[in-house]
Amino acid sequence: MTTFFAKAQDQERKWYIIDAAGIPLGRVATEAARILRGKHKPTFTPNVDTGDHVIIINAEKLLLTGNKLNAKLYRRHSGFPGGLKEIPYKKLMKTMPERAMEHAVKGMLPHNKLGAQMYTKLKVYKGESHPHQAQQPEVWTIQ
Repeated sequence: MTTFFAKAQDQERKWYIIDAAGIPLGRVATEAARILRGKHKPTFTPNVDTGDHVIIINAEKLLLTGNKLNAKLYRRHSGFPGGLKEIPYKKLMKTMPERAMEHAVKGMLPHNKLGAQMYTKLKVYKGESHPHQAQQPEVWTIQ
């Protein structure tokens, strides 16, 4: 018996489109991370990027359950003393809803060079339009 190891150059990359309208942020993020990582394929190998490209549309129509819209904070730090910036998710969802989705998906990917490579295959858009029609993306439904 031999163990199968996928090779990055042998992978066929597909494009999937996820419509995030009316679906909770975490559900969309977990599915996107799963596709980016390649866990939906039988050839999944943890140390190789076997994932596909993901396009997320309607990011402004995401849901946050419970009181998260008011209580949850998006934090970033400039690296300088006193450089902590906090933005409530309510304001973030009005101004930059793409950033909220990108932040959620990035936290679910591996925190190394491989995760950074997977993250580059994520495209998030506010509305329904996107410039990736030439790639003929398939619709991915979330149950």
